[in-house]
Amino acid sequence: MAEKKPAKPAEKDAGKSGMSMAQNAIGFVVAGVIAAGVGGGLAMMNKPADPPAGKDASHGDKKREEVKDGPAVQMGSMDIPPAVTNLASPREVWVRIEGAILFEGKTLPRGDALAAEISADILAFLRTQTIEQIQGVAGLEHLRADLTERAQTRSNGLVKKFIIKALVVQ
Repeated sequence: MAEKKPAKPAEKDAGKSGMSMAQNAIGFVVAGVIAAGVGGGLAMMNKPADPPAGKDASHGDKKREEVKDGPAVQMGSMDIPPAVTNLASPREVWVRIEGAILFEGKTLPRGDALAAEISADILAFLRTQTIEQIQGVAGLEHLRADLTERAQTRSNGLVKKFIIKALVVQ
């Protein structure tokens, strides 16, 4: 009886080398053409409409200028003193917040006193918050919305928005 020698693994796989380098290059080129086509198609769909030629085109420019020069509400801003406090849970976590308030007009009646009241209100509010409530993007947005609402309430609607300039959690 003749013994059969098993073939070496390298000899078995020599015929099944997978995709050649040329096949890979063709695949990348096809994928690139498809991506370019999709990108171009989306760009064409999102292209702003051109104004009609002639008199209407120059008239449209005048309308755009009027909108820019139209009545704009002048907004003023005032920095709020920084507030540093610990959170409700965990007690060893400290928060420092710096902010500003936006209001209509150039000045705010009782501006400095109102800023101090808003800062004290922010301090009291932060003491009720937990780290989970202010974590992440959603938590920061909720915090900003809550602080805006508190500032509006404290100012009887004079404050339009509270801006968080810096928030440090340690």
